[in-house]
Amino acid sequence: MQDILTICNYCGCGCGVYLSVAHNHVVGSYPSRNHPISRGNLCSKGWHLHEFVHSNKRLTDPLLRKNGVLEKVSWDEALDTTAKALMAAKEKTGPDSIGVLSSAKCTNEENYLLQKVARAGLGTNNIDHCARL
Repeated sequence: MQDILTICNYCGCGCGVYLSVAHNHVVGSYPSRNHPISRGNLCSKGWHLHEFVHSNKRLTDPLLRKNGVLEKVSWDEALDTTAKALMAAKEKTGPDSIGVLSSAKCTNEENYLLQKVARAGLGTNNIDHCARL
């Protein structure tokens, strides 16, 4: 058994959490007693942080719908397709036709970067965040 110190990824608070790993499998999570943010505590999401890591429902490859069927594609193909579709929507109906939804599993820094992409890159202020504490 090995305990690995990391940061909880359920919200932007940045709580310190240990992940318990056995045989290369994450099997549990518990709070860092000395972390300045969480101070030995975790919310209910933090206590269950480890559960999604090995879920068979978790996407591990990019998927693209082709002829009505989702197919695995390369990251380059997925990103190129997404960029072309966003630029086409922006050109056809304007930047306010685009909305961006950020993830609660991202850090504050990652969410900041996504809002920069939305505002500076896509030209839209339509960005929201799904974190609900």
